[in-house]
Amino acid sequence: MAEGYSAAGEATVDGNALAARSLARAGVQHMFGVVGIPVTSLANRAVAAGIRFLAFHNEQSAGYAASAYGFLTHRPGVLLTVSGPGCVHGLAGLSNSQVNTWPMVMISGSCDQADFGKGDFQELDQIAAVKPFVKFSVKVTDIRQIPGLVQEVVRHSLSGRPGGCYLDLPTDVLHQTISKSEADKLLLESESPLIEQIREVQALDIQLAVSLLRNAERPLIVFGKGAAYSRAEDSLKKLVERTGIPFLPTPMGKGLISDTHELSATAARSLAIGRCDVAFVVGARLNWLLHFGEPPRWSKDVKFILVDVSGEEIELRKPHLGLAGDAKQVLDLVNAEIKDDPFCFGKSHPWVEAISKKAKENVAKMEMQLAKVVVPFNYFTPLKIIRDAILAEGSPAPILVSEGANTMDVGRAVLVQTEPRTRLDAGTWGTMGVGLGYCIAAAVAAPGRLVVAVEGDSGFGFSAIEVETLVRYQLPVVVIVFNNGGVYGGDRRNPEEVTGPYREDPAPTSFVPGAAYHTLMEAFGGSGYLVGTPEELKSALAESFSARKPAVINVTIDPYAGSESGRMQHKN
Repeated sequence: MAEGYSAAGEATVDGNALAARSLARAGVQHMFGVVGIPVTSLANRAVAAGIRFLAFHNEQSAGYAASAYGFLTHRPGVLLTVSGPGCVHGLAGLSNSQVNTWPMVMISGSCDQADFGKGDFQELDQIAAVKPFVKFSVKVTDIRQIPGLVQEVVRHSLSGRPGGCYLDLPTDVLHQTISKSEADKLLLESESPLIEQIREVQALDIQLAVSLLRNAERPLIVFGKGAAYSRAEDSLKKLVERTGIPFLPTPMGKGLISDTHELSATAARSLAIGRCDVAFVVGARLNWLLHFGEPPRWSKDVKFILVDVSGEEIELRKPHLGLAGDAKQVLDLVNAEIKDDPFCFGKSHPWVEAISKKAKENVAKMEMQLAKVVVPFNYFTPLKIIRDAILAEGSPAPILVSEGANTMDVGRAVLVQTEPRTRLDAGTWGTMGVGLGYCIAAAVAAPGRLVVAVEGDSGFGFSAIEVETLVRYQLPVVVIVFNNGGVYGGDRRNPEEVTGPYREDPAPTSFVPGAAYHTLMEAFGGSGYLVGTPEELKSALAESFSARKPAVINVTIDPYAGSESGRMQHKN
């Protein structure tokens, strides 16, 4: 029993109920996971405590949901798993959260402490297993520690640079009991407000940053998902429009300022980063997505002003100037400094004109390509139709989830973000399989928004069974699968590669041709559509967007339309 009575007749609470109440008191509103021994009771008690539990088929997908939830809500996503293999499966989401610097807490049951080392059921040293993937981990050894340690993992996940944390709950602790009065006392004592240690950026550094931008010949503002997490969109827009400096978002920074803004340099990316002399980088790391900030993609003389919540990140990158602090707060200081002595480059400035001219040229080329109706579908024809359907939804804009190789890469160029935090994709780690988990996180984190996934058939396959989860909770998610029959498409092998005793097997990149992914959704009671022409796709989008019910649109693509894709290449 989660709650009961002692021999003396006093009301008691067990570890499951105490953990659930602790999570609710810590502000947790949603949990994601897969139940089983020893955490089923914990999930049930969490629901009783007012927490919505989203039950998945696979801990990996549940973990990806928890990680994206942290980004979208500014609160840690919570993943619940069973012990041993459940914990290991959960590491996918935990590591994804840590690399993307999103707040997340994974909670796993574990074997009885007295039986550890004997070969107990699903036994694993889980603290050791999670160590490479977290910023903090702790094991509860007694029921009385639960409220304090729940608060501690939540605080750690949010403090400084957000990231993944882990809480281990042994079976014996979950079954221990204490009196209700003692539980209430422990819960009250554990509560302490999160006091964020905000770094004080020196006024002289703010002045220097503004001076560098003011005196630059070819400045550029770059921002990423760290700025999105910080809710810095208004401050960014004020800076861009006050100074007239062109801006470039990273993929999940898209929408902080609309892609349609006249100062957007997205369509002139190569020119912008190749020729800028001062780059003001806010909430984005100089990693592979930004070519490490190094030549030949960047000028060897570029001066980086790097705004990051992590002083360690600034020390690693060694920019010309580092401003360690929350993106929004630093931007507000910069805006305040500029307000006292304003400057603006203006539309006729040579640099602004050059960016604008190149962007318009590239957009025109793209629109010419999009205007061609190609059947059997290439990537551009259906993506244009999808882009137009999403834009037609207006505000609040749908949240777009995108994964795959060609599907995601081409989609980054074609699909348009007009509002903040409306794009979720493979991210810093290039993680495939995030799609359905991200969709579920988006649907529960942003009720009222339609969620649209645009996925390759390979990416969809990682988590396809979670379409049942969509139907079970009746979430407003439309999954669009670009079906080209494999990873990158059909069999791409040269004849000389097709040798050996298993040469009759399908290519390692090949799937069953014409797979009926839409019927998978129909099997669980959702809507399925098979489309291969513009008219069929437009009809399916209109019907499914209007219904706002779980749907899969299976879009048949020419299996030779794509190419092998890995590290994202920007050629515009």
